[in-house]
Amino acid sequence: MDLACNLAPTDAIDSDHPAVKAFAREHATGQTDRQRAVSLYLAVRDGLRYDPYRIDLSAQGMRASTALSQGFGWCVPKAVALAAVARAAGIPARLGFADVRNHLSTERLRQTMKTDVFAWHGYTALWIDGAWRKATPAFNLSLCEKFGLLPLEFDGVSDSLYHPYDRAGQRHMEYVNERGQFDDLPLEALKATFAELYPFWTQGRDVGTADFALDAARESGA
Repeated sequence: MDLACNLAPTDAIDSDHPAVKAFAREHATGQTDRQRAVSLYLAVRDGLRYDPYRIDLSAQGMRASTALSQGFGWCVPKAVALAAVARAAGIPARLGFADVRNHLSTERLRQTMKTDVFAWHGYTALWIDGAWRKATPAFNLSLCEKFGLLPLEFDGVSDSLYHPYDRAGQRHMEYVNERGQFDDLPLEALKATFAELYPFWTQGRDVGTADFALDAARESGA
């Protein structure tokens, strides 16, 4: 299998960016690709705060280096960031997408999206020990602890996918449609879907100083 395209930098998966290479050097610890992939997964999962309030669908806004410099991102930029740092560490990576029904939401987000279905939810597929392994670094550990969610672990052997229920047995996440895996970010397709489904969830929308975690905590009583 030719994995050259899964190691090369792209505009979005800018694995040749100095910040991306520095992150990979710092966090890709271990003796094997599996160990290095796990350490990178944890570094992206917990080092970048999950924030679906602030999205920027511009090319710059969706780059891995941008997510790393900001220290936050929603599921797609965090998946892009993991793909980039993996490629920088010599681990082939690509992007996967699915539509999910997400029960961790807020009134502000529901009013903006007009639905609880998130199209083009992003994850990362990593080539480890001769197979593609799915890794989902979206929800940082502190967010999971605050809201009683089971954190997504990744061992480099089994796929890391959202749990259908939270710690209390309440519905958490449902996969409703698989969109496939891609060697690069299909940004134009993603933007077209968002324009159709979420006309108000666009670049530059005014969220002021709104904080997703604080809103979710207030509404859930966490």
